[in-house]
Amino acid sequence: MCDMGGLDNLIANTAYLQARKSGDGDTKEMQKRRRSLSLPKPEQCVELRQKTEMNFENLCEQQPIGKKLFRQFTATVPEYQVAIDFLDELNNWDLAESTSKDNLRQNITTSFLKPDSKNFIAYLCAELAEKCKNVTEKDFEEVMEKAKEETRNFLKGKAFDEYQNSPFFERFLRWKVFERQPITEKYFYEFRILGKGGFGEVCAIQVKVSGQMYACKKLDKKRLKKKKGEKMALLEKEILEKVNSLFIVKLAYAYETKSHLCLVMSLMNGGDLKYHIYNIGERGIEMNRAIYYTAQITCGILHLHSINIVYRDMKPENVLLDDNGQCRLSDLGLAVEIKEGKSINQKAGTNGYMAPEILKEEDYTYSVDWFALGCSIYEMVAGQTPFKDFKEKMNKDEVKRRTLEEEVKYDHPKFDELTKDICKQFLMKKVEDRLGCRGTHDDPRKHAWFKSIVFQRLEAGLIDPPFVPDPSVVYAKEIGDIADFSEIRGIEFDDKDKKFFKRFATGAVSIPWQEEMIETGLFDELNDPSRKESAAGINSESRSGVCALL
Repeated sequence: MCDMGGLDNLIANTAYLQARKSGDGDTKEMQKRRRSLSLPKPEQCVELRQKTEMNFENLCEQQPIGKKLFRQFTATVPEYQVAIDFLDELNNWDLAESTSKDNLRQNITTSFLKPDSKNFIAYLCAELAEKCKNVTEKDFEEVMEKAKEETRNFLKGKAFDEYQNSPFFERFLRWKVFERQPITEKYFYEFRILGKGGFGEVCAIQVKVSGQMYACKKLDKKRLKKKKGEKMALLEKEILEKVNSLFIVKLAYAYETKSHLCLVMSLMNGGDLKYHIYNIGERGIEMNRAIYYTAQITCGILHLHSINIVYRDMKPENVLLDDNGQCRLSDLGLAVEIKEGKSINQKAGTNGYMAPEILKEEDYTYSVDWFALGCSIYEMVAGQTPFKDFKEKMNKDEVKRRTLEEEVKYDHPKFDELTKDICKQFLMKKVEDRLGCRGTHDDPRKHAWFKSIVFQRLEAGLIDPPFVPDPSVVYAKEIGDIADFSEIRGIEFDDKDKKFFKRFATGAVSIPWQEEMIETGLFDELNDPSRKESAAGINSESRSGVCALL
C-alpha cells in the first residue's frame, strides 16, 4: 500500500528544496516580474523628504541602501573618498588576524598619515595631524581612534550636507517610498510547514520578485484573541524590529491575511540545535561546535541585554542554524523589555532551563539568560539537561526541586575542566555568584573556554563555522509529525481587534528589506542607468495581471 503521508512529505520537501535553489533569481517567471518593477518617481518622494530626520548614522551607516548610495556619492569627490578609504582600512586593521596587523598598520601610516602621501587625510586638525605624522606602534590604536572620530565628524558635516542635495539622496528617497509598499500574502509563494508555535504554524515562504526565502510565523487571529495573546504577539514583533544582530533572527515583514497575522523572518535551513543534539549521530555535539555556537549565542544575548531585553527562553530548541552553519536565537515570544534600574518577577520560560530566581518568583533581570545558557551548554556536551536524565519521566515540581536544591553532576566523559568550570559558573544558584552577573565588567566572553574565539572577528562574520548543513537535507520534522491545529469557533472581531491587526501589519522592516534588495541583485538592477523603466507604476499591474511590486 502507498504511504500517502510519506508521499506528501516527499513532494513538500522537493518543492521546498527546489525553491531554495531557485533563489538566485534565474527563473523565467521571476525575471518577468523583475522587468515589471520600477522605482517611484521623484515627485512621489516630496512628502517623505520633508518628514525624514536627517540623521547621519541612520541614513548613511545603518540602512544598507543608504550606506551604498552615500558611498556612491562620496566616490564622486576625491577628498570624501579618501575619508571613506581611511575608515575602511582602519576597520580592516581592527578585524585582522594578529599575523597581518603589522603590515596593515604600516600601510595605513604610509598611505594616509604622511603629508606627502597620495591619500593624505588633510582634513584633520593641526594637533591631531601632527600626532598621526609621528604615530608609533605603541600609540597607534589610541591615535587612530581619535582620527577615526574626526573623520566621521568630517563626513557628517559638509559631505552629508552635499549628499542631501544630490541625485544619490533623491534615489535613496525613491527606494524608501518603494520600501513602504503595502505587503500582502500575494507578495510571497508558500511552501512546506516547518513547525508550529503556540498560536499557529511556521512555514517556508519565498518573495516572488527577489527569490529570497524566509520563514513565516503565522499567528491565528481567532486563537490569539481566545488565548488573550495579542499583547505578547505585538511585544515579540516590536522587539524583533529593534534587534540588529548577526546572532538573532531578523524580522523582514509583518503583514496580515484574513485569518492570520504573519511575521516573516530569517529562514534557518540548518535546523535547531536540539535536532542536532538528539537526531544526528550520538547524543550531544562535538566540543568545537559547542564552543562556537555558545560564543555566537553569548553575543546574541549580550546584544539583547544592551537594549534592555531579557530573552527568558534560552534553550537549544530556540537556536537555529542557517545555510552556512552560523546560529541565531529565535522565538522571542517570552522576551521582555525592562526599564533601566527596574526588575521583574513574572514566571516565564521552559521547564528545565528556568533559573532559581524565576522558580522562586523573586525579582530578576538579565541573570536568568546566563543560567539558561549554562543548561544549554551542558545539554550540547552531555546530550541531556543538567537536572533531568535523557528520557527520564519527571513532573515539573521535581525538576524545580532539583534546580533549587541539587548540585549538578558532571559525569559525562566530554566534561573537561574548562567546560565543567563555565557550566558551574553559569549554573550558580545565587545570582551574585553567577558568570555574567558579578558586576558591570563580568563579561562571559572572557572565560578561558572561549580562548579559541576572537570575538571581534566572530561578530564581523569572519570566522568559518565548524559545521555546514547539507543543502540537500530538510532539517525539520516530517509534515505528518507536525500536529494540526483545531479550528477555533465562536470568535468574532470588533473594531478594537481590527485596530490591533492594523497596528501589527506594518509591512517591510527597513534594514532586512534593504539587505534583501542588495543581496538578490535588485538594487543593482533597478539602479542600472541603461535599464528601461517599466511603464507600470508603483501600484499598477502588468499585462500578466501581476502587481508591479510583486
